[in-house]
Amino acid sequence: MTRKPNLVRIDKVARLLDSKFRIPGTQIRFGLDSIIGLIPGLGDLASMIISSGLIVFMIKEGASGKVVAKMLGNIILDTTVGEIPLLGDLFDLFYKSNTRNVQLMHEHFHEGKHQGSAWGILGVIFIAFLLMFALIIFASIKIFKIIMGHL
Repeated sequence: MTRKPNLVRIDKVARLLDSKFRIPGTQIRFGLDSIIGLIPGLGDLASMIISSGLIVFMIKEGASGKVVAKMLGNIILDTTVGEIPLLGDLFDLFYKSNTRNVQLMHEHFHEGKHQGSAWGILGVIFIAFLLMFALIIFASIKIFKIIMGHL
């Protein structure tokens, strides 16, 4: 049986990063992750490094590879989309990867979910990256042909 660590501090950190503040007159909440993410390029990288602290905590507490892989997926998605100007900032307001990761931790440690190997998830991520890479190459070739056709 996996022991159940106290997640109170991690909950507080995730709240600070994702939902500590509220836009007045709305129900939209944001945290330091959204603020840091406004710094082009470096902001999302800094947020990724901070969010990775949750992963380190999970590993030290004995989390399964499956839950760690899911958490990494959340961080990678948040960081990747976060790099897109404006869209990434809006995405940060609503996706809240740290809150999602804390929920995964609670489910893992307190409900026994997400047990097992990460290989299935890593396989899906690998296939998704291959498809994205193929799409980028295809789009690049199409754009190149269009540009060459206009010269």
